[in-house]
Amino acid sequence: MIQCKRVYDAASPDDGYRILVDRLWPRGVKKEDLAFDEWCKALTPSGDLRKAFHGEVIDFIAFREAYQQELALHLDEGKRVAALAQKQTVTLLYGAKNTQQNHALVLADWLRQLAEG
Repeated sequence: MIQCKRVYDAASPDDGYRILVDRLWPRGVKKEDLAFDEWCKALTPSGDLRKAFHGEVIDFIAFREAYQQELALHLDEGKRVAALAQKQTVTLLYGAKNTQQNHALVLADWLRQLAEG
């Protein structure tokens, strides 16, 4: 199972293996205060793509398509995380304010597709 959660939300035993999926460290969070198992920068959007989306140069649909193309370049890392999710719950941690349109949701969908095969 793969789920997404904001870094600002409290950790829960139901979170399982917690992976930070932001390229930059989340604002206002001390490293010693965040419960996470790994920081996976390889599966984060590139800096240029992140800036284009947050600067509203591109919309979410264009962002999702471009991000999926970037993810395809990191297939081995994606397969590793998808395999983890087949054994235990994996929670993708992100800092974005928008809980409906963000990179973690795109990543979660991509990882689920990898897990299915």
